[in-house]
Amino acid sequence: MDFFEAQARAKQRTTRLVVLFSLAVIGVIGAGYGAAMLFLHHAPVRFGHSYGYLADSPSWWDPRLLTGVTVATLTVVGLASLYKWNELSAGGRAVAEMVGGRRIDPQTIAPKERQLLNIVEEMAIASGVPMPAVYVLPDEDGINAFAAGLTTSDAVVAVTRGTLEKLTRDELQGVIAHEFSHILNGDMRLNLKITAIVFGILVIGLIGRGILWSLRGVRVRSSDNKNGGGAVLVIAAVGAALLLLGYAGYFFGRLIQAAVSRQREFLADASAVQFTRNPPGITGALKKIGGYALGSSLQSAKSAQIGHFFFAQGFRSYFGGLWATHPPLDERIRAIDPSFDGKYFNPPEVVDVAHESWTQAAAFSAGAPASASRSPAHAIIASVGTLAPENVANAQTLLDGVPPVLREAARTANGAGALICGLLLVPAPETRARQQALITQHGGAELAAAVATLEEALLLLSPAARLPLVLLALPVLHDLPHDTLARLLDTLDELVHADGRVNTFEFALQKVLSHHLALGQTPAQPGGQIYSFQAVDHEIALVLSVLARAAADDEAGASWAFAAGAGQLKLLEGRLQLLPATACSFEYLDAALDRLALGSLPIKQRLLSASAHVVACDGVVRVSEIELLRAFASALDCPMPAPVT
Repeated sequence: MDFFEAQARAKQRTTRLVVLFSLAVIGVIGAGYGAAMLFLHHAPVRFGHSYGYLADSPSWWDPRLLTGVTVATLTVVGLASLYKWNELSAGGRAVAEMVGGRRIDPQTIAPKERQLLNIVEEMAIASGVPMPAVYVLPDEDGINAFAAGLTTSDAVVAVTRGTLEKLTRDELQGVIAHEFSHILNGDMRLNLKITAIVFGILVIGLIGRGILWSLRGVRVRSSDNKNGGGAVLVIAAVGAALLLLGYAGYFFGRLIQAAVSRQREFLADASAVQFTRNPPGITGALKKIGGYALGSSLQSAKSAQIGHFFFAQGFRSYFGGLWATHPPLDERIRAIDPSFDGKYFNPPEVVDVAHESWTQAAAFSAGAPASASRSPAHAIIASVGTLAPENVANAQTLLDGVPPVLREAARTANGAGALICGLLLVPAPETRARQQALITQHGGAELAAAVATLEEALLLLSPAARLPLVLLALPVLHDLPHDTLARLLDTLDELVHADGRVNTFEFALQKVLSHHLALGQTPAQPGGQIYSFQAVDHEIALVLSVLARAAADDEAGASWAFAAGAGQLKLLEGRLQLLPATACSFEYLDAALDRLALGSLPIKQRLLSASAHVVACDGVVRVSEIELLRAFASALDCPMPAPVT
């Protein structure tokens, strides 16, 4: 299943989920109306007269009462769900910190944390997504992990302390690959929606429990005012009804939540095996969970809200497993290894990281089938949003070739800014001197000095590693104070325009940065969606024209390349024309990509397919072309990994 199919299925699951939860809410409304009618028919006569009802009224149909119950239920559920959604809409970091997660310092020297960061970096580069922030849950000894976020730009990966201490590198890589599958398949946003809706239904029961709790010290005696005693009984009855209705709705909400979650876990396990080509990695982690006394259990009460996020069952499943958010361990293991004999094993107290190879995982993907049988265009589009074994191996090779000083720079606040500035320095001595002066003028002497320390290493950097390094630096850049980040972006803009022209890499770098930084800060920012190809035909023509002119040296070559891409868009046949060079400025392109980012999945898929055919029409894909194409894919929220070299 490719990226676009996975995203489409995630959207279908969201629609189905909303329908199911709507039915659950309708059930709560119906039960609430029935309870209210039953109560009124058996209430004291004085209560019925007080509220316009007669206790012996034969009618069980009252539109006014039904309207009142409906409005009250929808108001409570809606407001509670919106409250929870607003709490979670800050992105993955808010979720990780809500459950007690501690952000791992990118400069950590702790061996286990360093190993985890290395694995996440490899997976990020291999899949083409920005480097997620990495968290550890220090108070959780069970073996578990989760990914959370609204988009790839605000995603986090979190593991428990038990996961760090009990798993080998291969097993940890299998777990992280499983979580990246959730990131790429669009599961994270769905998980947050489930959490918000289930909470909305639960609040009805919490209100009822609160009402009953508030009456715990109230006693009704015969000497009390009869009306007062009756009012207390009425309040208690209302509280009990709300408690029963709310928890009944919550029961069915959790059933829906569990059913949706279980289906996705088998897919994520299979994807992890496909990514790493190392079945013993993920099965080893599952076997250790089965043999470990604490298993995958979680202690934090707040973690219960996001139980369906985790790698394995975090809490005891009630009602005979109906509430289980994950399939049984033996079923998950046998789905990968049919010969599993049912034996689990107890993990060591602490895995000895010092005697593990940090690069051994590459061996499992060395035998991955090459995609040479595919055309270059098909290979490019097939790589979008996937974690192929060859990409994992390529990511390790690419990272091994990055000078250590540059890799460390991407992990620090000062170093990340200096790294991005350094990537924009040009070889021409006069322009380079002008750029260095601009760094001092706009960024300050400290930034200029940091850039100077990286210049020698930057000369050794492979062009293919430039954009991956930008993606690795994003978590650090996200954390910069607003003023510092704004000053850095202004400095970058000055560096780009220092020579009076913008090349493809400079545009790609700025577009990737601006898009992911903006999305990371406001991941829940709403926006309309465009479903008509005709509504964006000019923007599509502009994108293909820019690529065609970048891929060819003359007008004839550009026309040929453009035609190769336009031929993939049958719905726009006859509507697309190669635009003149004067209309293909990066300024126009920037605006076009922003509009295309609102396009539906079919528009994005066909556009990227057409773009891949443009750059691959001559059978040669240059670094400058793939950088531009990756910037396009990034702006459309379709992660594209670095090409396999």
